[in-house]
Amino acid sequence: MSGTMTRGKLPALPAQPAGVPWPTGTWPLGALPPAADKARLQRLMEHAFALEAPDDLGETHAVVIVKGGRLVHERYWTGFGPDVACPSWSKAKSITHALAGILVGDGKLDIHATADVPEWQAAGDPRRAITLDLLLRMSSGLAFREDYVPEHPSDVIEMLWGAGKDDVAHFAASFPLEHEPGSYWSYASGTTNIVSRALARAADAFGPDFEALMRRRLFEPLGMTSPQPKFDTAGTFIGSSFCYCTPRDFARFGLLYLRDGVWEGKRLLPQGWVDYARQPTWQQADAENLYGAHWWLGIAGPGSFSANGYDGQYTIAVPELDMVVVRHGKTPLDRKDNPRKWLAEVVDCFRPA
Repeated sequence: MSGTMTRGKLPALPAQPAGVPWPTGTWPLGALPPAADKARLQRLMEHAFALEAPDDLGETHAVVIVKGGRLVHERYWTGFGPDVACPSWSKAKSITHALAGILVGDGKLDIHATADVPEWQAAGDPRRAITLDLLLRMSSGLAFREDYVPEHPSDVIEMLWGAGKDDVAHFAASFPLEHEPGSYWSYASGTTNIVSRALARAADAFGPDFEALMRRRLFEPLGMTSPQPKFDTAGTFIGSSFCYCTPRDFARFGLLYLRDGVWEGKRLLPQGWVDYARQPTWQQADAENLYGAHWWLGIAGPGSFSANGYDGQYTIAVPELDMVVVRHGKTPLDRKDNPRKWLAEVVDCFRPA
């Protein structure tokens, strides 16, 4: 079964407007567009940032909106601000996707080759059919349970804080197949940590050496000074879950993808890598939301794509509006869909009536 499917032509990715400086140093400021529904946007912000957190959204700690490459709106909850680093949770998965792209561009990775996973190399091991592409598309078929409720059986909790915490990739790679590779979509943080170790092996860089690569090839060119990536004892970047950044730095990362992997005229991600991220992956009919390759699809309208994280962390790119929206907060698990709906309304404020 094919790992991808076509659902219409991908919308074009906008270039940085002429005369708008890149935010490598400081963000160029702009005003809300005249056509924006400012009154509706104000109501949405007042609701989210009420002194007492609203029951439907929980706490909203930060919102940053970038339009046409300029910072046009930002707001912070009490105790937060532009210099406060926020947790990425699974937004780190999209950072892992960028790092994979850099190594693909270097010629060190082939996403359609068998993934470099030592645990799967025995003769006859059916997991040898798993490619890096299938891992990036969450279609490995591994029997890994993604659940964040402590009283439920949860492989992700055990990986991050239990028996697997010292070597997250080995823990995740030790699971057997539950489905034929490529035949079943299942979102799994363990999958990303397998990818992360494969990247370290391809670069021959673990721990501090891999962090230096992250900073030299990705963060520093964008002017991202706040990232705090976390590594396990084995030296693997825990790319599933842990890279703290300020909201403005997450917006820089989102802008890189909105600009097709180009920054200040230099291509940081290989041609076509962003399109690969936003090409829909085949999913069974009961999947909650559309998925690409380590990016989610469509939560702010057709063509939008986003890095999503637990507790309601989002970096959304909207090509049709040349827009990036970042939201950080702490939303209860049973209300996880509400920030998505709220963000879709925020983006709608910038669409023509």
